[in-house]
Amino acid sequence: MARRRFSSLACALALGMTVLGTSVGPITELHISDSHISLDGYRRPAVVASGTFPGPILKGNKGDQFVVTVVNHLTDPEMLTDTTIHWHGIEQKGFNWADGPAFVTQCPITTGDSFQYNFTVAHQAGTFWYHSHLATQSCDGLRGPFIVYDPHDPHKQLYDVDNDYTVITLAEWYHTLSRHQPIGTPPIPDATVINGLGRYKGGPASDLSVIHVEYGKRYRMRLIAMSCDPTFMFSIDNHDMTIIEVEGTNVKPHTINQIQILPGQRYSFVLNAKQPIDNYWIRATPNLGNSGFEGGINSAILRYRGARKAEPKSTQQRRWNLLRESDLRPLNPVPAPGKPRRGGADVSHYLAMSVDVEALFYINNATFTPPNVPVLLQMLSGARPAQDLLPHGSVIPLPRDAAVEVTLPGGLVAGPHPFHMHGHTFAVVRSAGSNTSNYDNPLWRDTVNIGGEGESVTIRFQTDNPGPWLFHCHIDWHLDLGLAVVFAEDIRGTIQSTRPSEEWTTLCPKYNNVHNGKPLERLKHAIVKLPDSP
Repeated sequence: MARRRFSSLACALALGMTVLGTSVGPITELHISDSHISLDGYRRPAVVASGTFPGPILKGNKGDQFVVTVVNHLTDPEMLTDTTIHWHGIEQKGFNWADGPAFVTQCPITTGDSFQYNFTVAHQAGTFWYHSHLATQSCDGLRGPFIVYDPHDPHKQLYDVDNDYTVITLAEWYHTLSRHQPIGTPPIPDATVINGLGRYKGGPASDLSVIHVEYGKRYRMRLIAMSCDPTFMFSIDNHDMTIIEVEGTNVKPHTINQIQILPGQRYSFVLNAKQPIDNYWIRATPNLGNSGFEGGINSAILRYRGARKAEPKSTQQRRWNLLRESDLRPLNPVPAPGKPRRGGADVSHYLAMSVDVEALFYINNATFTPPNVPVLLQMLSGARPAQDLLPHGSVIPLPRDAAVEVTLPGGLVAGPHPFHMHGHTFAVVRSAGSNTSNYDNPLWRDTVNIGGEGESVTIRFQTDNPGPWLFHCHIDWHLDLGLAVVFAEDIRGTIQSTRPSEEWTTLCPKYNNVHNGKPLERLKHAIVKLPDSP
């Protein structure tokens, strides 16, 4: 897939909020189609899931089997007619083939075809989301929340309400299609939408989103950053927020009044509706950079029952109590894998990052270009030694049952950069902006801010989930420009344990046929015959 080439630039956004309309699952269909939608008063083509942006809330309980049939109705080549879905934050233990990133664990689903993602979420619960994982298609609309409830939630006594109406999605919106963004210049959004509503400069006074609360009740708000680029500083006038969950990890309650949230990150916070009955601004200050974007910051309304229907007159806090990642502690501590000291892991990798004059990003001198044959299919074929897995330089083999430490230097241009790991949550041993390491009770999450100039982030995880797992910047434009690697975890174990569906084995032949290519000839036996049981 050809990559767009953009100059690096942080984008500025505002914020909006409304109620998501529908929820589905755990057994359901998602129909992916082209549509013309108006989120901010400007009508444009988009890629939508089951007719809406964001897509319907996919939800179920911890331990559920999720069976999601994705049906591809796409016809507009300007937004791509192929698609895939990634279930962001779901570890997919035993289901690596259902992870979703194109040309890493599968070939794309071609138009007129369907594919069933069938996986069990055995041990995870919390706030997740789903999105297209093919080029920058997600930026044209294919995104939605994914909530896994825990019937035995240890924080249950802290809140009264946790339902579809307390899910908050943050996203920017572009009036220009992602594939039409000018080459050599940064993509600049026109508006920000939350749960599907927003405004743009010079446009109509579109409705702002409203979250209704009742005085005296406590609400679990699930905040999901679905943005393609921007980081937000999120706050609600006159209200504190008590963090209780970070990306599937229950944490000890920690009260703040402002959250920095990067693309791909999620937080659950408890909001206690105990202020005078009125309307209050929900605010987000975007990472402005030099984009020139001038969208409004007051962009959503928290409305108490009994308050008049009007825009708020509340004022912003004067003193901030900002959420700091290093202040968060798991409710049930899990030590970092390996020995509790520097160099105490079995395997260590330092990922040096850079960008060239053409705005291509590099990790350890390699820019990630999706291969013609998915990495998982290469592994299953057994046709190549580990060092020859494609794309060259971007696949890092990892042994089984090893404590792996990854160090990520901060300061790369166009940051802050959120790095997301597929197939794992990881222990954040050292957070951005911190000079100390925490091996005893670190925060576990799947998307981390690697920080600014002079900072460094260290994470650890255990190789207990065989498969090829993408590790990448979750700014979509940067991923499309090569800021990614694949951890090929336990290659032999992958061959022995992977049991993709028969439908999965037909994806690449169908894709190959539609696109008139022949990348699969040497791996035909891997498609025809799956590995035998060990």
